[in-house]
Parts: sequence; C-alpha cells; structure tokens
Amino acid sequence: MSISKEDITRVKGRGFLLNRGTEAFSGRVITAGGSYSAEELEAIAACARLYGNGRVLMTGRLSAEISGIPYDKIEAAEAFLAEHSLFFGGTGAKVRPIPACKGSTCVFGNIDTQALAKELHARFYIGMAQVKLPHKFKIAVGGCPNSCMKPSINDVGIEGHTEFTYNSKLCRGCGKCAKLCPMKAISVIDGKAVIDDIKCIHCGVCIGKCAFGAIPEKGEAYCTVYAGGTWGKKQRIGTALSGKFSPSEVGDIVERILLWYKDRGYAGERLGSAIDRVGEKNFEAELFSENLTARRDEILAASVKEKNE
Repeated sequence: MSISKEDITRVKGRGFLLNRGTEAFSGRVITAGGSYSAEELEAIAACARLYGNGRVLMTGRLSAEISGIPYDKIEAAEAFLAEHSLFFGGTGAKVRPIPACKGSTCVFGNIDTQALAKELHARFYIGMAQVKLPHKFKIAVGGCPNSCMKPSINDVGIEGHTEFTYNSKLCRGCGKCAKLCPMKAISVIDGKAVIDDIKCIHCGVCIGKCAFGAIPEKGEAYCTVYAGGTWGKKQRIGTALSGKFSPSEVGDIVERILLWYKDRGYAGERLGSAIDRVGEKNFEAELFSENLTARRDEILAASVKEKNE
C-alpha cells in the first residue's frame, strides 16, 4: 500500500475511513439529528460525483458517507463541502454525531426530537469536540417507547414520554382506550376504565383518544435518560436514571454523565463497563453530587486515565 499507516490514522481523525481492499476512503458528512436540507443533499451529491465514486451511503447513525474518495482528493472534498457549511468527522474517542428519530413530526412522538438533537449537537459534538474521552461516546434521541433510535443501547439515550391525567367521572366505559393501549395497561371494570400504573409506560397513545374527555388531549412531556448502553460484540442495556427529566433538563444531565465518564473511566473502557465496575448505585450517587459539576473545568482539562494509574 502506497499510503502510510500514519496517513490513514491522520485522516481517520478527520472522518475518513479506508475502504476495504482499496486505497480509497469513505468520508462521513456530519449532521445534527440526521436531518439534511435539500441544498445540503445536493452539495453532498455533487461532492460524491466530483471527488468520490458517485455513491453515498447512510450510516447507522444517520450520517451521509461519501465513498471512493482517493487519498489525494480528501482535502479538496473537505474544502468543497466547507463552502456549503458541511464538514466531515464523527470518529475517535469523543462525542459522536447525535442521531434522532423523526419524533418531531411522528404521530407517536412525545418530544421535539430534532430540536433536542440540535441542542445536544451544538453543546457536545461541537462544543466539546476537543475533549478526549476514554472511548467513543454515543448519544441518541428517541421520541417515544417504540425505541426506533434504540436509546437504551447508546452510551446516553433519551426517550420521550408523556404524563397524562384521567378523570374517571367522565369515563363511560366504552373500552376504546383499553383496545388502543399497546401495553394492556387499561381495563374496564364496573363500567370504568382502570389504569395499571405498573404496566403503563406513558407512551401517549391513549392521550386525546377518549370521545368523552376522560383522558385529555394535552399531556406534559418528559424524558427517560439511559446511561451506559452498548450494542455489538458486547451488549448492555443502559441504566435508566431515577427520575423524570424535562427536555430542557436533558442537556445538563448529559453533561453530568460525560463529566463522570471522563473522570472515572479508563482509556479504552466504554461507559457501561465503567458503571458496572463502580456499581449502578454508586454511579448515580456520584452523578448527582455537587462535587462533579464544581470540578467541571478540571475534569475536562485532565488527561484520560490509564487503568494502572
């Protein structure tokens, strides 16, 4: 191979991955929440024609990946996309691009997933781009318990839910809500709907469906936050943090998790492994301690710890 290992590693840090069996590369074009404008898609297509092999693949994290870029055309491809305010990236031991489902427009969406993903993208992918972590750090935003974005198997996953009220006096026992409920958490007893709080996952499907107003149209959105999920060769379902968080609180919770990981994780160790090492109860106690946020700048500036330190 005429391209050195050093050059391959260097461009990988800029978002270019060597295509197997070739000397060409795929370049990941970064987006917030997996959303591109029509103009951005046109620019990506043009870049693929000019500098790649004309193919664009979508990664599992909703980044457009231009394939077949020769090594000597990487800088030109970067310059071309930069003219359109688009950039390659998304590799390394740091915060990765943040995908989101289409919960902003989906009938099942309980939160504005795209807005939240853009907020987290700006704060963490852009704002902490220079912060080296023990390992890659994946964040995903899902709008409901359908879990299309698989939030529970990301390092940090956000899942939207909806609180609701139920006025039994207005219920006429028609059973429509019971038929709609995917969790079978509603049953009709003595002519009234009865909700099983243990089975109910606050997915929001029943909200506004009652013709008599027993379950009103409006509900208050909240998020469940998972920490330490992984998928692949090693699998771990994320630890669901205690409590319910408003969408406006999520950014601060994510920062606490990131700070904890930077402070407590070892080089090469995923967040979930670090949580298992210290214990879930200890993790959550440390996560919400004032000491963590008070040391924010110190933690972010520190080098990643080696296991034998």
